[in-house]
Amino acid sequence: MTDMGDAAGTPARRRSGSWRRVATLRRFVMTLFVVGQTLIACYFLLWVLPYHGGTLVELGLLALFALLYMWIAVGFWTGVLGFVLRLAGGDRYSLLNRHAGAELEATPLASTAIIMPVYHEPVHWTLSGLKAVYQDLERSGHLEQFEFHIISDSRDPNVWLEEQATWYRLCRELGAEGRLFYRRRRVNLNFKSGNVADFLRRWGRRYRYMVVLDADSLLSAATIVRMVQLMEREPNVGILQTAPSIINGKSLFARVQQFSNRLYSTLFATGLAAIQMGDAAFWGHNAIIRIKPFMDHCGLRKLRGFGLFRGPIMSHDFVEAAYMGRAGYEVWLEPGLGNSFEESPPTLSDELSRDNRWSRGNLQHLWILLFGRRLHLAHRMALLNGVMAYLASPLWLAFLILTTVEAVQMTVASIDYFPEGHQGLFPLWPEWRPEWALGLALSTLSLLFIPKFLAIVDAVIHGTARQFGGVLRLFVSVLVEIVVSVLLAPVTMMAHSRYVVGALLNLSLTWAGQNRTQETTWRDAFLTQFPGMVVAAAWSAFAWSIDPMFFLWSLPVAIPLVLAAPTSVLLSRVSVGQALRNWGLLVIPEERAPVEVLDDARTARRDAGDVSLLTSVEEAVVRPSLNRLHQAMARNIRLARRAELLAPLVERCGKEGPGPLSRGELSQLFRDRQSIAELHQLAWQSPPDSFWGQRITLLGRNR
Repeated sequence: MTDMGDAAGTPARRRSGSWRRVATLRRFVMTLFVVGQTLIACYFLLWVLPYHGGTLVELGLLALFALLYMWIAVGFWTGVLGFVLRLAGGDRYSLLNRHAGAELEATPLASTAIIMPVYHEPVHWTLSGLKAVYQDLERSGHLEQFEFHIISDSRDPNVWLEEQATWYRLCRELGAEGRLFYRRRRVNLNFKSGNVADFLRRWGRRYRYMVVLDADSLLSAATIVRMVQLMEREPNVGILQTAPSIINGKSLFARVQQFSNRLYSTLFATGLAAIQMGDAAFWGHNAIIRIKPFMDHCGLRKLRGFGLFRGPIMSHDFVEAAYMGRAGYEVWLEPGLGNSFEESPPTLSDELSRDNRWSRGNLQHLWILLFGRRLHLAHRMALLNGVMAYLASPLWLAFLILTTVEAVQMTVASIDYFPEGHQGLFPLWPEWRPEWALGLALSTLSLLFIPKFLAIVDAVIHGTARQFGGVLRLFVSVLVEIVVSVLLAPVTMMAHSRYVVGALLNLSLTWAGQNRTQETTWRDAFLTQFPGMVVAAAWSAFAWSIDPMFFLWSLPVAIPLVLAAPTSVLLSRVSVGQALRNWGLLVIPEERAPVEVLDDARTARRDAGDVSLLTSVEEAVVRPSLNRLHQAMARNIRLARRAELLAPLVERCGKEGPGPLSRGELSQLFRDRQSIAELHQLAWQSPPDSFWGQRITLLGRNR
C-alpha cells in the first residue's frame, strides 16, 4: 500500500509526533482546570459540612463529591473547549483540516466492505436503511469500490427467514447480485464482536477497509467516500469514527434526545476530538476500520476474572480502539464528517433496557483498565469514562444516602463534640454556612447548564440557529430539554444503580432487538417505576419528619421519582412529540433541509409492500419461489442425522404445522435443504381443511 503521508510530503511518523505534543499539552491544561476546580469545590464543601470533614460520614461525602464533581467538570470543560475551537474556525490538527478539499477529491478509493450486523431487528425497516445507503453510493458514481454484507446472528426462524427473503428481494430490485451479500452464523459466539470476527475470517482479506453500520445507522455516500479518502491519505490511522446525529424521532422522548444530541454534540464532539486526537474511542458503528491491523491486533480474548469479569467481552468497541492504539495505529474522531445518522429508542423504558445491557459491557472495562497491558493512558481514560457513565449513578445514590445519615445525626442525635477521628483537648464545634452551600449548589448546576447555553450562542454565531427554528424557538427548545433532563436524571440514577448492582452480582440477562414504535402503557410505566416512586415518597416523608429544610433539599430528586410513571408515559407519546414539532420546537436541521439518504430511507420504509397473512416460516413452506430460495441457501445435512433427527420433525411439522415445534427444532429443519423441499411437498398435498391447506388458501388471498 502506498504511504500517502510520504506522498503528500509529510511523513506519517513526524505528523504523529506533532499531534501527540499538542494532545499532551491540551490534556495537561484540561487536567489543571478539572482538578483545580474540583479542589476549590471540595474546600467549599468542607466548610459547608458541620464538622468540616471531621467524621467518617463527612469524609465519605467529600470523597463521593470529589468524584462526581470531577466527572461533571470534565464534561463542562470539554464543551467549553469545543466552543472556543469553533470560534477559532475549528481544530487545525483534525484530519479533515490537514488536507485541502481538492487533494482529497483526487485521492482514489480502495476496496471497502460495508457491513451491517443484525440480531432480531425489524427486517424491512432495517434493510430499507441499507438500501438507501446503497442507492446513495450508486448515485455518487463510486459504487464499484464497495460491497455490502448483512451478517446476521438472529436465532428466530421467523426473523432470519424473512431476512433471507428481504435480502434476495433487494438484490433483484437494486441489481445488486454479487455486491450485496447475506450470511447468518449457525453458532452465536461472542455477541456482535464475534459476528464481525466471523466475517473477517471469511472475507476480510478481500478488502482494505470496512465501514461498520448498526441496524439504525445511515451514512451518506459523500461521507463514506470522504472517510475512505482520509484513510488513504493517513496510513497511520486504524479507525476513523464519525459523530452520528440522532434522527427520525417521533415520540417526545426521542425528539428530546435527537434535539439535544444535534445541538450539544457540535460542541462536545469538537472538544472531545481535540482532547483525544489520535487516541480517540471507537463507538462500534458509523466508522471506518483498516482491516489488516484490526485483524492482526484487535482480537478479543475472553476475560479471565470472576463473575462479570469472566467470559466474552460484551462491549467491544472501546477495547478494540485501545488495542489498535497499542499496536501503534491512530484512532480519530472527526466531527467534521457530517451526514452520519443513527436513531434513539422511542421511550424511556426502551432506553433503560438498552442501558441495562450496555452497563454490563462498560463495567467489564474495569478489568481491562486495571489489567490491560501496554494500553495508552488516553485509552485507559476512555475506558474509565465508559465505566463512569454508569458507575456515577450508584455514587450519586451513595452521596444521597450519606447526606441523609448526616442530616439524621445533626437533628436526631445529640451533638458530638469529639467525633470519631477527632483528637485533642478542645471540642469540635459544628458550624453551618447556608450561603456557602447555596453557592456550591449553584456552581455545580452551572457546570451542567452553561454548555447548553453556549450551544445556543454557537448556533447564533455560525448561522445555524434558523435551522433549529430560529433563536426564540431554539431557546425555548433548550428550556424544554432542560426540564425533561431534570425529570429524568433521578429516574436514570435509580435504574443505573440497580443495573450496576445486578451486573456486579452477575445476574442473568437476555438480549433482545430494539423496540422502535411502541408507546409505554400506564400499566407498564407503574410496574417499572413503582419501586422508585415508593422509595422517593418515603424518603421525602422521612426528610420532613427530620427537618423542613432537609425536606426542601430532597425535592429536586424526590419529585421526579414520584412523577416517574406519568413522565414515562408522556415522553413515549408520539402525538406530543409531533405537536411540539408543529410548533417549531425541538426541530433539527435535517428536518428542515432534505438529505437524500434520509429521504430514500423514509420512502423505502413506507413502502412495506403487501402485508402477508402468513408468518415467514409458513411462507417459506408454501410459497414456491421462497421455498426454492431457502433451499438454495440451506445445506445438505448428513443422511444418518436426517433419519434420526430431521425426519420425525418433518413428519410432525407436515401434519400439525410449525406451532408444536420449538425455535431450535424449526431452525434445524430450515437449515436442511431436503427438509425444506419435503415440507413444501407435504404442504401442497395436504387436505384443504388441514393446517397447511388453510395456509395455502390464505396465500391465494395475498395475491
